[in-house]
Amino acid sequence: MTSEPDGFRQTSDFFGKSDSSRMEEEARKLLEEGIVKKLISPGKGEQPAFPNGTKVVFHYRTSLCDGTVLDDSKTMGGCCKPMELILGKKFKLAVWERVVITMREGEISQYTCDTKDVALYPLVSQSLRNISVGKDPLEGQRHCCGIAQIHSHHSLGHKDLDQLQASPQPLVFTIELVKVLPPGSFQLDVWAMTDKEKLDLVPQIHEDGNKLFKQGQIKEATEKYYNGIACLKNLQMKEHPGDEAWVKLDSMITPLLLNYCQCLLLQGQYYEVIEHCSSLIFKYENNVKAFYKRAKAHAAVWNEVEARADFAKVLVLDPSLGPSVSKELRVMEEKIRSKEREDKGRYKGLFDYNAPEATATTG
Repeated sequence: MTSEPDGFRQTSDFFGKSDSSRMEEEARKLLEEGIVKKLISPGKGEQPAFPNGTKVVFHYRTSLCDGTVLDDSKTMGGCCKPMELILGKKFKLAVWERVVITMREGEISQYTCDTKDVALYPLVSQSLRNISVGKDPLEGQRHCCGIAQIHSHHSLGHKDLDQLQASPQPLVFTIELVKVLPPGSFQLDVWAMTDKEKLDLVPQIHEDGNKLFKQGQIKEATEKYYNGIACLKNLQMKEHPGDEAWVKLDSMITPLLLNYCQCLLLQGQYYEVIEHCSSLIFKYENNVKAFYKRAKAHAAVWNEVEARADFAKVLVLDPSLGPSVSKELRVMEEKIRSKEREDKGRYKGLFDYNAPEATATTG
């Protein structure tokens, strides 16, 4: 006798005869498609209609058939965050859309799915894991379609996903349907938008970030700029580097990234600023703002030589910034002198050979 997963319980079928018959019909259809459904806990109310555009919110646990757990939305990334899916948006893992429409709110069911239905799960899992720790969902994915990646030897950055990608097999999803929201009853999330909707939204995100920054809400502004960058990066992944569309998107990313770096400077994230500004300078060698922000970041982490070189480049690119650069250099030099005095005082006496020698004593 196998035990039920933690947090789930086996219960009796509380549905009436007609509901039971309908459930049997649904289970039969799923079985014909290679999906075995096992009801763990019945839901409540009538089964929703689930038209396209419906938002479904659910917790999921993904396991191998031997019980090995791959992912659990209740613990992924150290938090408990359910999956949100808009039906009809061509989500990579189509089987999730297929099974949730057989559920009621509050229902918990287990679905064992054929290999053919879960071939893209490694890529989906990689994105979900990235999101759970605040990374770009597309980080680590190549510029090609999902099927091409599945047949490549590219590592997904997780040993268990690499093994699953190399040796596809059936998977078991334990799903708890938390909420069903009909179309028009909720604000569409960025990830669920069409490419055009995303592109149209970015200027508003940029403006919102600027307003938050002016109001001194730096963390909130940082998040806005990050979301705008992630949105454009998502679109840019679909274009060939250097093409007109790619370049246009990059021109939109650059000011957002510079604003993002300014927020990071104010929050003391200096090394991240150096990294981002260096990537901009690699592409746009005359971007004075990137040089200026990188110079300030270098100065903050005592990289005096690098800071002076970047400030010198700023003066070449825009001589009108001379007063600002002079001020930053004076601040840096004073900090360096202050640190030197502090270090000198801290180590004073350690190498003082005039100090009295310790005398040996005998017992």
